[in-house]
Amino acid sequence: MGTQLPALSGYRMMWLYVMFDLPVVTKAERKSASKFRLFLLDEGFEMAQFSVYLRFAESKEAAEVYIGKVRAALPGKGKVHIVTITDRQYGNAQIFTGRKHEHKPKNPDQLVLF
Repeated sequence: MGTQLPALSGYRMMWLYVMFDLPVVTKAERKSASKFRLFLLDEGFEMAQFSVYLRFAESKEAAEVYIGKVRAALPGKGKVHIVTITDRQYGNAQIFTGRKHEHKPKNPDQLVLF
């Protein structure tokens, strides 16, 4: 018999928010900040706002892997916050653009299993 996968739960699936304030005064600082933003995009994060990126993770363990990758890519200067919330909590988010209510990004249709 094969191993049984745990049931998907809105309390196990996570959303990661990476929020940062990086210096961009010098050319080197701008290059470092740009490199960090590109790294986040390459890792599957999407921009929610300027300097706020988010990504879905199928479990807390997967979220920890992404947190480790972000930690390894931190720029030398500036401040970076990483916040994780459950998919259930994310479902309560209210998102507005101006006065117009936006729909939240949906979970990926397909989970990648390694």
